[in-house]
Amino acid sequence: MPGPPSRHPVTARILIVDDVAGNARLLAAKLASEYYQTQLAHSGEAAIEAARAWQPDLVLLDVMMPGMDGYQCCTVLKQDPLTAHVPVVMITSLDEREQRIEGLEAGADDFLTKPVDLDALLVRARNLIKLKRTMDEWRVRGEAAGSFDPDPAGPAETAGQALVLGDWTGGERAEQGRAVVRALTAEGIVPWFAPASFRIVAARTLEGCDLIVLDLSRSGDDPLQVIAVLRASDSGDRIPVILAARPADRARTLRALELGANDWIACPIDESELRARVRNQVKRKRFNDRLQADVREALKLSFIDALTGLYNRRYANRAIERLAAQPAFQPFAVLLVDVDHFKLVNDRYGHKSGDAALQQIATCLQSATRAYDTVARYGGEEFLIVMPRAGRTEAALAAERVRSAVERLRFETDTGLCAQLTVSAGVACAEAPCRPVDVLMREADEALYLAKRQGRNRVELAAA
Repeated sequence: MPGPPSRHPVTARILIVDDVAGNARLLAAKLASEYYQTQLAHSGEAAIEAARAWQPDLVLLDVMMPGMDGYQCCTVLKQDPLTAHVPVVMITSLDEREQRIEGLEAGADDFLTKPVDLDALLVRARNLIKLKRTMDEWRVRGEAAGSFDPDPAGPAETAGQALVLGDWTGGERAEQGRAVVRALTAEGIVPWFAPASFRIVAARTLEGCDLIVLDLSRSGDDPLQVIAVLRASDSGDRIPVILAARPADRARTLRALELGANDWIACPIDESELRARVRNQVKRKRFNDRLQADVREALKLSFIDALTGLYNRRYANRAIERLAAQPAFQPFAVLLVDVDHFKLVNDRYGHKSGDAALQQIATCLQSATRAYDTVARYGGEEFLIVMPRAGRTEAALAAERVRSAVERLRFETDTGLCAQLTVSAGVACAEAPCRPVDVLMREADEALYLAKRQGRNRVELAAA
């Protein structure tokens, strides 16, 4: 049986809320010995003010307080965009089902009973702080990308799926399994059952899975190994795990939480409590999923040209800088490609036709280059092709292939007229040791200018 959890210091800020000053100071002293920073508040109103101003990583919130009690305080914290992301652990002198459910409904992340078990508190603190910081990182990225939605509830959610792992057959186990099914179904979650096998988990695609309920009994593979495999996998590392455990199995429950389980519920399972825990975990996961998807899309858009779908100048410049810094990809070449007489296309056929011409040329450039070359719209009617591991000969052949492919295009305008499109290209190559990027780009630009002066629809190489 695993021993008590290891205590590795995690520097973080914890707000302790208790109307009894002695209780708060005692808890603060225990946490200070584990290198946590603490701040005390002795009422719900003071806790809300401190949480907004101090932005703690965790709130330990006493339930029974005069005036605003812990439930009311938690509700306010979770409804305020400034503090909604801060995890809350409620502390109560009574281990009553109704209190747990009321706290979970208010948005609490967990419950601890007095006197507080320090081992349990430290495990939960580390877990919740780690989760918060992961979400904070995505929040910062979202705010920087202009895609952050402070509403953790978001739009109405569709039905989800849950993987229920363990042996849920026979007698009391079967009734517990039925309780899990009823609770999940009531929350719009479709359950599918499987043995608690890390081999099954490792082989299964968990795309679309919102939750895992894991029986912590010793049937089948070691459930702790199942959690370890989940957290090491690409498809299961962010799926919340709720443990079904007996109170007597404290050590294994704490170890499972250390390994990355998110929550636990005592057996025999209370359906109302499980529903509340499922609702909180799924809500948090979907918010995090949506935030990450929004950030990825915003980052993608920041590097993509909206008209052509190619990379933009910003991305292309970064690609060149990366190649210049990595001798393994050298020599490399840059090709500046400019559409000949493009102003005449816009003036004669209109800007809509001009946009269509650029889109068609962009597709042509991608088809005429290698899959791992970077093709970007560099500005206006100018394109840039970055070719890793390409010397002068290969770059010249590629530029001629691009020029010829564009010349063969059959571009039809909105009026049905066929217009001839051609491009000119300037090529510059870099070999180790690489010349400065601005020198390389200037050489490519001068070669392009020479191609224009020599009659257009041609390729020129910069001097070696």
